Amino acid sequence: MRVFLSLSLTLASGAALADGHANTGLTYGPRPAYLISQMDDSPLKTKLQSCMGQTPTRSDFSIGHRGAPLMFPEHTVESNVAAAQMGAGILECDVTFTADHELVCRHAQNDLHTTTNIVVSDLANKCTTPFTAVSGDKPASAECRTSDLTLTEFQTLAPKMDAANSSATTAEEYLGGTANWRTDLYVNNATLMTHAESIEIFRDLGTKFTPELKSPAVDMPFNGFSQQDYAQKLVDEYKAAGVPASDVWLQSFDLDDVLYWIENEPEFGAQAVYLMDEYNIEGYSPQDPATWPNTMEELKGMGINFIAPPLWMLMTTQDGEIVPSALASAAKDADLEIITWTLERSGPLANGGGWYYQTVTDTIDTDGDYFEVLDVLAQDVGVVGVFSDWPATTTYYANCMGL
Repeated sequence: MRVFLSLSLTLASGAALADGHANTGLTYGPRPAYLISQMDDSPLKTKLQSCMGQTPTRSDFSIGHRGAPLMFPEHTVESNVAAAQMGAGILECDVTFTADHELVCRHAQNDLHTTTNIVVSDLANKCTTPFTAVSGDKPASAECRTSDLTLTEFQTLAPKMDAANSSATTAEEYLGGTANWRTDLYVNNATLMTHAESIEIFRDLGTKFTPELKSPAVDMPFNGFSQQDYAQKLVDEYKAAGVPASDVWLQSFDLDDVLYWIENEPEFGAQAVYLMDEYNIEGYSPQDPATWPNTMEELKGMGINFIAPPLWMLMTTQDGEIVPSALASAAKDADLEIITWTLERSGPLANGGGWYYQTVTDTIDTDGDYFEVLDVLAQDVGVVGVFSDWPATTTYYANCMGL
């Protein structure tokens, strides 16, 4: 056992963690007030201004997306401590596995080349595709997987902000590329986590859990480790830690994973979240039920109680206003609980917000619109939780609106 627990407790600023609902030491920081100042005058802005000075409380509406990766390296102890300090009630560990079938927190099995220092480490030659420098029109590249390493080897890596310099001529240059609206300020001495360690840390920070079973980058079974073994091991680590199923929202983009949990671990399966990526299907539209591979009623009939589409799938515009999409309305009619992702992942919104806001781009032109979108999602769509790269914003909204 490494020093994660003592580190998380130290960074939590003395929070009283024992009852799992601690609010001592929580802080919004300056960002919510800044975003409110950027809003156009409206009843919503007035309401949010009226909550200035309120004492932050933890909220399950506020979900830390890989911790607080707007400024901290994702899936590190420090990123998740920051998210917990901002009042996130639920924290995420994206789960993948090492060569020896140990579960670790990484957004993808094959992202070590962008999220750690592996290309300049002694393990660089173990990468599936070692670093290659830029050459003519061909960008610099690498592919390094958790399954290339044992757990012991993985734990020697140093995390960094998720980025790469595609113009790099050396491996050292490849470590760069951090977006100018993020920061490398909190990279030094950041700490990687295994999945089991994340359970212990999150519990001691007073939060709940939403692990995502990531799609393998290798063929399964992998050295005798099947997809079912993988899905089961995820649950087994919560059971071994004595975490009640009611505190865990398992996630997967793979419908078969969700159905496996529903059938084989029904207590955990009751809150299993189907992450919706139907947008990858040619011709799909959240506004046209004829393009959906499954209706919302069909998903409910499979035993699914929670769905999680990206922000844009839940919104459209009507007469210049943001309104719920057909998908959002159908999900509500089917009595499905809705979680969505990911607020504050697009950076400044002056140019319409990019991929996450593609169905409402024409209404997005200022950072204050983060709150406008959040209000539609909460009040009109009826989402029960929002992933954010900076949970203070969602916590502030939830506290102000009594969610």
